[in-house]
Amino acid sequence: MKQALLVFVGGGFGSVARYYTSRWLNNLETAIPYGTMFSNVLGSLLIGFILGYLSKTSNMSQTQSLLLATGFCGGFTTFSTFAYENHLLIKNGDYFSFLPYTLLSLVLGFSAVFVGLYLSKIF
Repeated sequence: MKQALLVFVGGGFGSVARYYTSRWLNNLETAIPYGTMFSNVLGSLLIGFILGYLSKTSNMSQTQSLLLATGFCGGFTTFSTFAYENHLLIKNGDYFSFLPYTLLSLVLGFSAVFVGLYLSKIF
């Protein structure tokens, strides 16, 4: 039960952080949802760092991993919103926003995980 509570609390904080990030960065004048992209890339960087750091040291416990990686990063990143926003871009015929948004999100997200894992080796 304690583990589920840690994931719940971390996910709540992550979701609120994503909400404010989207409000701050998403602009109705541009079609590209920069807030979602930023959240997904930053969350990928964080989860790469957290899980990389956890695998190499005993300074982080399983409890902290559940709170930060599973909870916070899980709540902060959002594949469902990413997929829905892509649907809207295609539905509106905005392929010039769809293509860079999708490709950048995937390339930057994967790259961020690798950078996070690399950074965890340095620290």
